[in-house]
Amino acid sequence: MNVKNKTITVVGLGNSGVNAALLLQARGAMVKITDSADTPATERAARRLEEAGVLVETGGHSEGFVKGSDLVVLSPGVEDSSPVIKWAAQLGIPVMGEMELGYRFCKGKIIAITGTNGKSTVTTLIGEMLKMGGKDTVVCGNIGNSLCGEIPRIKDDTWVVLEVSSFQLEKIEKFKPAVAVILNIRDDHMDRYTKFSDYFNEKLKIFAKQDVDDFLILNKDADELKNIPGMADAKKLFYSRLGRTGGAYVEDGKFFCTLRGKTEEICRVTDMRLKGLHNVENAMASMLAAGCAGVDASSIKKALISFTGLAHRFETVDTIDGVEYVDDSKGTTVDSTRRALESCTKPVILIAGGKDKHSDYSAVRDIVKEKVKRIVLIGEARGAIRSALTGTVEMVEACDMRDAVSMARSFATADSLVLLSPMCSSFDMFSSYKERGEVFKRAVKELKNAGSGVVE
Repeated sequence: MNVKNKTITVVGLGNSGVNAALLLQARGAMVKITDSADTPATERAARRLEEAGVLVETGGHSEGFVKGSDLVVLSPGVEDSSPVIKWAAQLGIPVMGEMELGYRFCKGKIIAITGTNGKSTVTTLIGEMLKMGGKDTVVCGNIGNSLCGEIPRIKDDTWVVLEVSSFQLEKIEKFKPAVAVILNIRDDHMDRYTKFSDYFNEKLKIFAKQDVDDFLILNKDADELKNIPGMADAKKLFYSRLGRTGGAYVEDGKFFCTLRGKTEEICRVTDMRLKGLHNVENAMASMLAAGCAGVDASSIKKALISFTGLAHRFETVDTIDGVEYVDDSKGTTVDSTRRALESCTKPVILIAGGKDKHSDYSAVRDIVKEKVKRIVLIGEARGAIRSALTGTVEMVEACDMRDAVSMARSFATADSLVLLSPMCSSFDMFSSYKERGEVFKRAVKELKNAGSGVVE
């Protein structure tokens, strides 16, 4: 892609936008960047870009700033309702997403992972397996560091393990991963999409440009993916924890995976440190993807049994007087909370709530009745959750995370579990799910230091 001497406007001063601007600047484009916000974070990013020679607009978008551009590049969070997209259409300026831009400059082979739940864990685990197998590996995308920002270190023999969101897939054109992985597609982001089918169809774009030389990895146990094989040209590989399949499966408590046409035993399920049935599925998706990149069974096993998981994903924080405290702040969807509860073998005090994404919280009524003793509600969505789950268990409301942990402690008995799994995004009370998880951890630490007072 030749951008030399082209005038390109980037929308969004977050990680994706900043890295897209710097990449374009380095390739000889005349770059401008605009953001509707005017915050300390955007000010810091603006100073950095201005020093690099990028023209910056903050605190709002203006048509005059966009006019005269040869291309507009969008950060993933920019919605179709943005005035910049409207102006670009009126002015006849082509629009491209940041991930598509990165793809145009990417020399390496891409393993792209999407799904409603499990993306970050699988992306990271695949990266560990590839590194263990001696592959030059870059892990990036929706996991935190954008593809554009990693382009300078990607070579022809690099494997790029890329976490991909529906927002990023909205604006792709030529994006064609060598390996695509779809973990699951469940109810999410109904604050952005009019109906579930819109969200579902964006996810399917991940394999739209693949051909018979590429691989598509699918969860055979996911009912919503049953019709996908007939829609894809790529070679299909399946994994299942419920029965034997030609890809990866569990039998007699052991992982098996087909690598280079041969089915090999990897290790016992109990050998891996990750907890939960959902992580059994995540492990199989990861080993299949690593196999597509030529990683052998020994390296896959070493990476799997040494991988401790990611922070804020069903992470045990501490056990205080017999009560286990688990941080699943990354549980930002109803289905992710369902999966977390399915993995719990102790009675649960659930802390839930946050920014409402207009999800169907009633979808967990059955698992809540089975696993949960009490729910402590926080955040903007607490009323919607209470309404959806009325009649399941007793629910109380807390004013903040510290209060929620204190309430949960008062309801907990020895051999029970306090689980933060919000079913919502964090942006009503926190800057990210990471901050929410850290605040939960601090509250648990304060609880331990003060003495627990657990009921026996």
